[in-house]
Amino acid sequence: MFRSIIVAATAVAVLTLSGNGFAQQLGTADEAKAMLLKAVAALKADRDVTLGMINKGEGGFRDRDLYVFCVRMTDGKQLASGAVIPPIGTDQRTLKDSTGKAFGLELYAAGQKPEGEITEVSYMFPKPGTTAPPVSKVSFVTRVGDVGCGVGYYK
Repeated sequence: MFRSIIVAATAVAVLTLSGNGFAQQLGTADEAKAMLLKAVAALKADRDVTLGMINKGEGGFRDRDLYVFCVRMTDGKQLASGAVIPPIGTDQRTLKDSTGKAFGLELYAAGQKPEGEITEVSYMFPKPGTTAPPVSKVSFVTRVGDVGCGVGYYK
């Protein structure tokens, strides 16, 4: 009887993790876009406070594998990010993915477009908290005043 209880409990745990836990750990495209729009509104209200919140992962600017990143549009330097890679101060324009794609230039170019225009940029990038393996990621990017900000989701 004790063995039956353990087998049943294990089966429930496996079903719960495979049915809910793993599938819900990844943010969706809609959630990424909503987070970006929230960041845009907050940046317009108080740029410096919002950049600080993004760096700390507070205020809903980091959720599971979704996080906001922002760069200064004059020089491409990373101002804020809910992730540690790339570090603050990195020139976004120098970033390349594991396939050699210069996605940093694409992110930067997307941030140069008129405010309110959202551009999608696809590239390979490691998930937060890891350095490998890189996986397929799509970031929504837009301009907010003198910064370009984005939120990406993993496919």
